[in-house]
Amino acid sequence: MRIVADVLVGLIAALHVYILALEMFLWQKGPGRRLHGFDAELARQTAPLAANQGLYNGFLAAGLVWGLVAADPTGFRAQVFFLSCVVVAGVYGTVTANRRILFAQALPGAVALAAVLAAR
Repeated sequence: MRIVADVLVGLIAALHVYILALEMFLWQKGPGRRLHGFDAELARQTAPLAANQGLYNGFLAAGLVWGLVAADPTGFRAQVFFLSCVVVAGVYGTVTANRRILFAQALPGAVALAAVLAAR
């Protein structure tokens, strides 16, 4: 079960690296604009906000990677903390921004968190 949990944590970390790239570097390009259906002007106006969000997603990814490489109990605790942050951020985003975030972020984070706790 530990291997499954580690793979899931790694996938969630990779997802947040992807979100970082999308929000920080691709927001005004095709992938970023298509995500929300923004025209070029709205993407330009919101790019600083998206970059800020992307940075936070990068911190989540870094914390999850730290949880994977740190020895226990620190690694376990880091994974639980950062996966909990992913779930909370996903639920908040679902309520305030877009329902898709529930399935793209909160639910995968919750599954990974359950696997980490079950592997303990």
